[in-house]
Amino acid sequence: MKISNAILLAVGLSVFTACQQTETPADAYGNFEADDMIVSAEGTGELIAFQVEEGQTLKAGQVVGCVDSTQLVLKKEQIEASVRAIAAKSPAIAAQLSVFEKQLDAAKQQISTLQREQTRVQNLLKSDAATPKQLDDINAQLDQAQKQVAVILEQKTASNASLSVQKSGLLAEILPMKKQIAQIDDQITKCRVVNPINGTVLNTYASQGELAAFGKPLYKIANLDPIILRAYIAGDQLGSIKVGQNVTVSVDAPDGAMKDYTGTVTWISEKAEFTPKVIQTRDERVNLVYAVKIKVGNDGGLKIGMPGEVKISL
Repeated sequence: MKISNAILLAVGLSVFTACQQTETPADAYGNFEADDMIVSAEGTGELIAFQVEEGQTLKAGQVVGCVDSTQLVLKKEQIEASVRAIAAKSPAIAAQLSVFEKQLDAAKQQISTLQREQTRVQNLLKSDAATPKQLDDINAQLDQAQKQVAVILEQKTASNASLSVQKSGLLAEILPMKKQIAQIDDQITKCRVVNPINGTVLNTYASQGELAAFGKPLYKIANLDPIILRAYIAGDQLGSIKVGQNVTVSVDAPDGAMKDYTGTVTWISEKAEFTPKVIQTRDERVNLVYAVKIKVGNDGGLKIGMPGEVKISL
């Protein structure tokens, strides 16, 4: 049986029309972006180690370089030596006060002996076996010994106060030096270049052997997984999209095909804006739209700046 050309043409048009009807136009268009970060040097000196290359994947906390800290270490050792020299001048308060303690012990022992002798003479005096002069002599010696104890205590207190002032003065000299050491320790720590976030190196601005200075950019890094698609939707679409909703994100693939990813809406702008020039035709660029951010898992095929399409209904 032969099929006429008219029938074949009708069938072809029908299939073409059906295919066109099955292709749902995108609800939004945008470009992929990422929150990048420029990592800068926090120390000044030669960059004696720097192992960072563009496209390299780094982990948060990974040490990727080091600034020469020799001068800082030498300065720290010099201050530490000064601290030890000052500390050596600090008086041994306990050792010096121990002399007064020995004098007090001897004086108290003498008082104890005189008190026993006083009691004995008083008993003898009652039985007329001793004279009042003997008791007066004992009382005089006991009074003198007690005065001696008071003098020793005053000398001990004065000496303790003097030594404490002397020691406090030395400590006052040492304290600023210890603060300087702490500052140098912090500067030495910052001579290490520590990568702050998990991500991929986008650009490098320095090489090993160069002179680094505080604040000098070393490299730029961004987390590309997940990556963010910033797209724009019309006002009449706001009711069909919400934060946390899953959407389909499509990008160009070889041979004119499209590759689909599942994305999650993480942010919707509260203010309308004119469509960016890179997104739509001239007529559509004058329309007011709302920006949305969609988080998309990256299998390595999504790059910053790549265009993407969004279909709100999965």
